[in-house]
Amino acid sequence: MAKRGRPVKSEIRQNIIEILNVIGKAYGYLIHKYYSELFPACTRENIYYNLRKGVQLEEFELVEVKEEAGEYSWGSVVEKKYYVLGSKAAPRGNSKVREFFEGLNRVRKENSKKYQG
Repeated sequence: MAKRGRPVKSEIRQNIIEILNVIGKAYGYLIHKYYSELFPACTRENIYYNLRKGVQLEEFELVEVKEEAGEYSWGSVVEKKYYVLGSKAAPRGNSKVREFFEGLNRVRKENSKKYQG
């Protein structure tokens, strides 16, 4: 008999695994920003849900929580939760993700050279 309820696997969570596999460590909003550029749009809440669910499934590990002061629409402090891949993450090595970040790094290097001299 088939299991009842929602399947444990998630395409969104797998895509987050692919992103973290390349960049290593990131906080939720940054993951959402990159996700939106790489894959079909999904809400920030959906990304946060999948990060929390991934922590429960040990696909992600919450390694750091930082509070940063600033001027935000909701107040003067933001909480950033940093995630890395957990012990049960299974990255597939998505070439689209790798190429995106290689291109991003190339642009950053070119821009830093441009402003140094």
